Amino acid sequence: MATTKTKLAELIHGIKPYHPKKREEYMNEPQQDHFRAILNAWRQELIFDTERTVHAMQDESINLPDPNDRATQETDRSLELRTRDRERKLVKKIEESIATIDSSDYGYCETCGVPIGIKRLEARPTATQCIDCKTLDEIREKQLA
Repeated sequence: MATTKTKLAELIHGIKPYHPKKREEYMNEPQQDHFRAILNAWRQELIFDTERTVHAMQDESINLPDPNDRATQETDRSLELRTRDRERKLVKKIEESIATIDSSDYGYCETCGVPIGIKRLEARPTATQCIDCKTLDEIREKQLA
């Protein structure tokens, strides 16, 4: 049982991690296909969650007599809607990432142009910056706050 959980935890949205071969060109067609599959699977998960939420809210449209129960239900709905709004924005970022794969720009830092790296992209498939540029941006943000 533990090995099954471990193997499932290694999957990225149901996709096995990519293991580049020695001297393999960065962001070649198999790598692009790998990330396209991850992004599409992630997008489908988010869309499914959104549809599930819509159906649940339609089914849950009961008017509770107790004001405390109504307040709890309203708070839960509000939290759920905020979560879905964040996920809607994430779906847009996923679609933008898929478009960068299609234009062969995916996997390269938009700030300095260096490869972002397979491991970083698997951890954050919508990443647009290498770790160094992202760290610098975060430091600048903290200084301005």
